[in-house]
Amino acid sequence: MALTARQLVDCRRWMGYSVSGDSASNPFRELVYSSVSYMGLSLDYRLSHLSPEEEGVVIDTYLTPLALREQEIQGAADNLDTAQAAVWTRNSSEVSDRVSLFNWLRRDLCNFLGFAPGPQLATGSRVVRA
Repeated sequence: MALTARQLVDCRRWMGYSVSGDSASNPFRELVYSSVSYMGLSLDYRLSHLSPEEEGVVIDTYLTPLALREQEIQGAADNLDTAQAAVWTRNSSEVSDRVSLFNWLRRDLCNFLGFAPGPQLATGSRVVRA
């Protein structure tokens, strides 16, 4: 069993890395390496060589819940215009709470796979190389 193409895209995206593109753009894509071994390990290689048990953890513990959390953030937008309705009162921090949980799960996925969070998930310190 291998991760599907969509699952591979979701891993990259939720880990904070840019898109890979098609086969013609592969030489120009953002390469992602881990420091888990002396030579470094690419994210593509890591995701292509997970054990079946590791794939199960990635899918069940991270990818499936992340898809749900992302949809919940979008769904929370339905309540942004209501401050109070009858006895119901909107949680004013709902969206930020959901985003925090979503981003925590994304960072935990990075930790599980042994990679630093990507630039889109970075917390303010970005390294620029010339």
